[in-house]
Amino acid sequence: MREEFLWVEKYRPKTIDDCILPEGLKKSFREFVENKEIPNLLLCGSAGIGKTTVARALCEQLNTDYILINGSEEGNIDTLRGKIRSFASTVSLSGGTKVIILDEADYLNPQSTQPALRGFIEEFSGNCRFIFTANYANRIIGPLHSRCSVFTFKIPKGGAPEIASSFMKRTKQILEGEGVKYSPKVVATLITKHLPDWRRVLNELQRYGASGEIDEGILVNTDLDVDSLCNLLKSKKYKEIRKWVVNNLDNDAPVLYRSLYDGFHGKLKPSSIPQAVLLIADYSYKSAFIVDREINLMACLINIMADCEFK
Repeated sequence: MREEFLWVEKYRPKTIDDCILPEGLKKSFREFVENKEIPNLLLCGSAGIGKTTVARALCEQLNTDYILINGSEEGNIDTLRGKIRSFASTVSLSGGTKVIILDEADYLNPQSTQPALRGFIEEFSGNCRFIFTANYANRIIGPLHSRCSVFTFKIPKGGAPEIASSFMKRTKQILEGEGVKYSPKVVATLITKHLPDWRRVLNELQRYGASGEIDEGILVNTDLDVDSLCNLLKSKKYKEIRKWVVNNLDNDAPVLYRSLYDGFHGKLKPSSIPQAVLLIADYSYKSAFIVDREINLMACLINIMADCEFK
């Protein structure tokens, strides 16, 4: 699907005021716009919460020349060095500073690539600013933290209803603009389920809205039947295990692995619990990086089936 047909791109906010954010965060970013100056930034928070959107909105609102580099796809140090040098070493067409947005910077190697970025920040400080986005702040090395203003994207305690309400209004506008019939109850349930992953919500709505209508049939049952999975693993029924995986992949990875962690404790022999916990932790971590979620989850379950004993 071409980018211009993706709702997350078509309806991506162009200004900070249009971004759906807690007021405290929005106030800070408004000040950058008002002062017409963007410092080096590290934007941290869960996937789909709006980090990249804010980075781009800052640049577009200030009419700043910028380049966006995806750390998970273009993280090779030579590729990164070439792109950064090529962009940063030329004069901005607008006459101001340029901005390099390094998306998913926590995917970059902390032993080689991230230390090199520290050097780039210092080398091009005269005409270039860097904005890093990261799902996991603890995967960004200290020297980068110290050279950036750090903002953590999270919904404050008690703030979820207001944020969800704002996004509900936005999604209604999008669905009506696209001519898609919808059930407000279903849309609200989807928003609540994936809060605060706005990208996931829009992608789901676009996928299901392709038929022209969104009704209760799209809602995925989030109650994972771990008991039946344990029986399948105990009986080593590979085909049925794969069917269980496929039927549950629409759930978020953290939900899936947490459900396995909670559900396996009462089903495994005590001597097997430590090994199962280590395997779940390992594959849960890998789920943030892999492309094929089905293969990763299947590998986790097959590993547990081979190494652990069920009651």
